Amino acid sequence: ERVNDWFEVYQDFPVEEARRQAARCMDCGVPFCNAGCPLNNVIPDWNDLVYKDRWHDASRFLHATNNFPEFTGRVCPAPCEAACVLGINEKPVSIKAIECSIVDRGFAEGWIRPEPASIRSGKRVAVIGSGPAGLAAAQQLARAGHDVTVFEKAGRVGGLLRYGIPDFKMQKHLIDRRVEQMTAEGVKFVTKSHVASLDDLRREFDAMLLAIGAEQPRDLPIPGRNLQGIHFAMDFLTQQNCRVAGEQIANQILATGKRVVIIGGGDTGADCLGTSHRHKAASVHQFEILPMPPNERADSTPWPLWPMQLRLESSHEEGGLREWAVQTTRFSGRGSVEKLHYVRVGDSSGEEFSLDVDLVLLAMGFTGPVKRGLLEPLVSDARGNIATDDCQTSMKGVFAAGDARRGQSLVVWAIAEGRKAAAAVDRFLLAS
Repeated sequence: ERVNDWFEVYQDFPVEEARRQAARCMDCGVPFCNAGCPLNNVIPDWNDLVYKDRWHDASRFLHATNNFPEFTGRVCPAPCEAACVLGINEKPVSIKAIECSIVDRGFAEGWIRPEPASIRSGKRVAVIGSGPAGLAAAQQLARAGHDVTVFEKAGRVGGLLRYGIPDFKMQKHLIDRRVEQMTAEGVKFVTKSHVASLDDLRREFDAMLLAIGAEQPRDLPIPGRNLQGIHFAMDFLTQQNCRVAGEQIANQILATGKRVVIIGGGDTGADCLGTSHRHKAASVHQFEILPMPPNERADSTPWPLWPMQLRLESSHEEGGLREWAVQTTRFSGRGSVEKLHYVRVGDSSGEEFSLDVDLVLLAMGFTGPVKRGLLEPLVSDARGNIATDDCQTSMKGVFAAGDARRGQSLVVWAIAEGRKAAAAVDRFLLAS
């Protein structure tokens, strides 16, 4: 039934179950969960507080390291759980569900409030980009006493969180209430503002932080790529998020009644799968070029490493066919795509297969930030990301964080990047 709406797919996590799971935490002398988390969340501490029914204190401990646990509690793949000691021979503690329970209760009880700085520095900081890295950095800098303005090219704040992640994984009122909190803390938001040059802002602000993401999608340059009906996954997902928000969409990309193929087996591909189900697609295939991983942790990734193993997203539970070790070789059709041609990776015969298709979604990841315009004066690293030293770019006073600096990664890493960059900006401002 859940494919008939866009509400979050998660089931309620009862308080007693949260406390039972928290009680399973062994408060390890060396907490590998803490090391597995990019934010270094003090997981054993708030697990113990939940077990003792001290939820308000648990919320304080959780927010000490994570600005937005309601985001990570919904969309993070939980590397902390993969590193949990209990996971060596049984199921790990349900850390992610406990995290989500803490923050949701914190909002419901009114514990999570604005924390404006008591002393102002008089320094002005521009943050370009309002995704998780930009928001985390902006909040940290505002709480440190700086005047922060966030510039966002889209019509609403949130970046990838708002426009890339489907509502069935994270509803957008969660972003709105954080924006309200940050506004009360003194952060200014300027939307529909496409910053094309660094020069003007450098004259107005004491420091700048680029948190523009890695928006350049990986393409598939094969014969037939220019046929109608072949789209990047993010264009498809962004349109749907705008549609759910009640915005008018031109040149709509819809899967309704169509035979859909998603090329790419990661999270974005799974998001396209769930979205296609809700569009009532006639059929959906998801292709992955890599071989099918094992059902259990592979020997090549022993605990506490992030395991190589088969993962089942909520979208996969809803239907569709996943195919592994598939390499697309060409598209064919008269004006619009009609067939997708592919081979099996590792098949020495090279036999080509074909599949009738009406809509192809390219979900093969991102190659880095868009270089033209804003980033042209800055040095890039070997991977095409913004090169930095202590988060500062090749231009003095201009910093970078998130996917634009690190490369395509997770929301939890983006928040960690934003916090790290905010600390670097703060040190720079205090020294100047």
